[in-house]
Amino acid sequence: MLEDSNFQVTMNEYLPLRDVVFNTLRHAILKGELEPGERLMEISLAQKLGVSRTPIREAIRKLELEGLVSIIPNKGAFVEGVSTDDIRDIYEIRALLEGLCARWAATRISDELMAAMEENIYLTEFHEKKGNAKKLLELDNRFHELLYEAGGSKELMRVLKDYHEYVGRVRKVTLGETKRAKNSTHEHKQICEAIKNHDALLAEKCAREHINNSKENMEHLGWENLIK
Repeated sequence: MLEDSNFQVTMNEYLPLRDVVFNTLRHAILKGELEPGERLMEISLAQKLGVSRTPIREAIRKLELEGLVSIIPNKGAFVEGVSTDDIRDIYEIRALLEGLCARWAATRISDELMAAMEENIYLTEFHEKKGNAKKLLELDNRFHELLYEAGGSKELMRVLKDYHEYVGRVRKVTLGETKRAKNSTHEHKQICEAIKNHDALLAEKCAREHINNSKENMEHLGWENLIK
């Protein structure tokens, strides 16, 4: 609930205030700090974040365009969030798009990005053996960022980064499971090796299987345990 949330605006000198407020509210929704069905009161949010109502209003309209908020005439703005149906859809789409991204990466990746990806795998294997779930989540995020960048498409990277962020909460749960963390590390390594060998078709296959395996693991754990 809003009154129990501890989120606050983190100023960024390179972004307009409306974008900073938008990012703050978006992050709070995706983390579950603002819950589905919760009404977004402009005055309360403005007071809590220490800004005027104008950037709050602009942020809410932008969040509506993303489908994270619904605005009902004469009633107000309400949090929609990301439902289990949304997550299922996202993983179906991600499997296709990350496969495409890996295929492109196999022919477009730079030596610098390839070295960064290999270092990521090395560190992931190290922390997977240590059972460091927090570090594994950070490295998992970084691996996918590197993959998206290696694909060489700004448009594809933009879409995939949004999807990756939308499912951040459930990924945190699943990567906290030892067996899935180990399997995920192995799958990342397969993708990395296929890209290094410039095997575009294998890279695409491995990337698709990685996302589909993640989805199957979520279904095994039970959706009700992933979004609370």
